[in-house]
Amino acid sequence: MDNYVTGAAVRSLREAKGITQEELAESIHVSAKAVSKWETGKGFPDVSLLEPLAAALGISVIELLSGCTVRNRNRAANMLRSLLYVCPACGNIIQAAGEAVVSCCGITLPPQEAEEADAEHRIRTEIVEDEYFVTLQHPMTKEHFISFLMAVSDRGTQFVKLYPEGNAEARFKINGVKALYAYCNRHGLFRYETGNRRKKESAI
Repeated sequence: MDNYVTGAAVRSLREAKGITQEELAESIHVSAKAVSKWETGKGFPDVSLLEPLAAALGISVIELLSGCTVRNRNRAANMLRSLLYVCPACGNIIQAAGEAVVSCCGITLPPQEAEEADAEHRIRTEIVEDEYFVTLQHPMTKEHFISFLMAVSDRGTQFVKLYPEGNAEARFKINGVKALYAYCNRHGLFRYETGNRRKKESAI
């Protein structure tokens, strides 16, 4: 457990639910004064109350501990709308079909926000038969490197883990690929739209 329930979380979740301190207290069999103490930071709910408290607030225990609600708006599991979480401590990479509470090495991870590839992280593609040959002219030292490359279609992902002192390159089957991603350990996640490239080429 990398954190505990904060008073601000209890209050914001209670208010979002539209219930009073008294109503919350009654539903979990504690006093309104106890709820007030939690919300003002003068006390914490006992660990035995976490499940009933989360249920009363209409969320999971994990959401309660993280202080926010999670709503997966990608129930159809469209891979183009999936999210990536990268641990800065160990480099672990977690892909989720939708919003989630993800932690690793004691750190609650935010979803990565992909930027359009800039000059330093330009993703180059060459079509070789039925594959994209993807390369980046980027440092691959132990301190600064591309950690992984990924190709995403609406039905799945292709993933290649890279390592320092290797080459920043990978091959991906073209079938259905709509976007390519590169993750730099210093600058984060970059995205390249393959569909846009094809449209531009066809217009030339």
